[in-house]
Amino acid sequence: MPRLTRRRALAAGAAVAATAGLHEPSAAAQGHSREHGHDHDRDHDHDHGAPEAFDEVYLGRRIQGRPLAGGHHHGGGYGVFIDGVELHVMRNADGSWISVVSHYDPVPSPRAAARAAVAELRGAPLVPLA
Repeated sequence: MPRLTRRRALAAGAAVAATAGLHEPSAAAQGHSREHGHDHDRDHDHDHGAPEAFDEVYLGRRIQGRPLAGGHHHGGGYGVFIDGVELHVMRNADGSWISVVSHYDPVPSPRAAARAAVAELRGAPLVPLA
């Protein structure tokens, strides 16, 4: 089996997006997290430092984010997980974040990247990058 590369992962993600169509989270889905005491406007990093850790259930999926020891190259040493599987995230030069699931849709925080990935996955499991 060929080794999974970033290029292959992005190509596979693009194929899934093309066959599934693009999806914006519904107003009800966006409000779901507010019912649990979460505020989308609070997702920005404080004092331009490392993002805060989070652990919540969003649209029925457990999303977590936390600083990681050792510092990854693009994620700045920050890990994001959906149902325990790592979602590869990357911080852009402008401070926005992207993930392998929503690579072309920058968001303000790792939490927002996890939420966008959950919405895009529509219940499908996240397949880890090898």
